[in-house]
Amino acid sequence: MEQDVKRDEELEVPEDLGVVDEISDPNPAIEDTPDIATLQAELAEANDRVLRIAAEADNFKKRMAREKEKMVKYAGENILRELLPTVDNLGRALEQGQAETEDVEKKLESMLEGIELTNKGLLSLLEKFEVTPIDSEGREFNPDEMDALTMENSEDVPANHVLREFAKGYRFKDRVLRHAQVVVSSGKKS
Repeated sequence: MEQDVKRDEELEVPEDLGVVDEISDPNPAIEDTPDIATLQAELAEANDRVLRIAAEADNFKKRMAREKEKMVKYAGENILRELLPTVDNLGRALEQGQAETEDVEKKLESMLEGIELTNKGLLSLLEKFEVTPIDSEGREFNPDEMDALTMENSEDVPANHVLREFAKGYRFKDRVLRHAQVVVSSGKKS
């Protein structure tokens, strides 16, 4: 026991430990805590805010769906508006062909000139919207861009190359819009 006492005497308390003068009450006074009515009011207010935010999010989602539907419905409006002058020009070219004149040759020339101008305008409009023709004549047959309607012998065009086009193919940006309809060479007749 004497040894135990000696050990207690040897223990020193470090000076940097603070001394607690007062022990705080672990149970604060009831006056400091909010009452149940206040907590219920705060809860009701928080629930109301959550419901309003949820309603706003739902309304936003519905509005975005309506706007998307409207955009899809009228997506082609700009292209169609741009096509109207071409339709007008084609109508004028047809009027030239129906005009009452004694000079039939002049009438046909006017009509042909109107159709050529309309075609040129339509091609430039397609180019404006990034629609480009697929050049296929003389090229090697490519099934990703072309549909072979038939095959013919040819002395001039090598086998598996396009001899002629029935209908031109078109590409919209990087996608084939319409395949070219072509006649493919089977090579020289044996």
